[in-house]
Amino acid sequence: MMKYLENKIPPPLVALIIAATMWELSHLTSTLALTALVKYSLVIVFVLIGIFFSLSGAISFRLAKTTVNPLKPDTASSLVTSGIYQLTRNPMYVGFVAFLLAWASFLGTVWGIGLIAVYIAFIQYFQIMPEERALTKIFKDEFIDYKAKVRPWL
Repeated sequence: MMKYLENKIPPPLVALIIAATMWELSHLTSTLALTALVKYSLVIVFVLIGIFFSLSGAISFRLAKTTVNPLKPDTASSLVTSGIYQLTRNPMYVGFVAFLLAWASFLGTVWGIGLIAVYIAFIQYFQIMPEERALTKIFKDEFIDYKAKVRPWL
């Protein structure tokens, strides 16, 4: 049953579901008393980090002329290991985590952090692990070597 979820739900949709859940929980639970300066500073910083990682990953894939579709990792035509991919194997997912951190900061909800952990676990198990199995089949030792050098997140 659980294997059925592998590469089935687009990661942006998973992030939106988590964000909506954070929104609902923010109405049901107490929030952190953050000053406007702290709240909006955190939001801006996390949004900028999210944009940087997400765009850097997507642009690197486009330049390499390989698929950015996370639901079809077996269609990858090249292994991207340069640029942002020297820092993390999954910059677009790191970007989504940053966006969720921005949203949690905006809402001022502690529960948001727990839900971000749910996002990370879901993406790790149902997205990254199947992607990496596909990349290992396609690129063999090249991907195994890359995987040994670069962390999956940060």
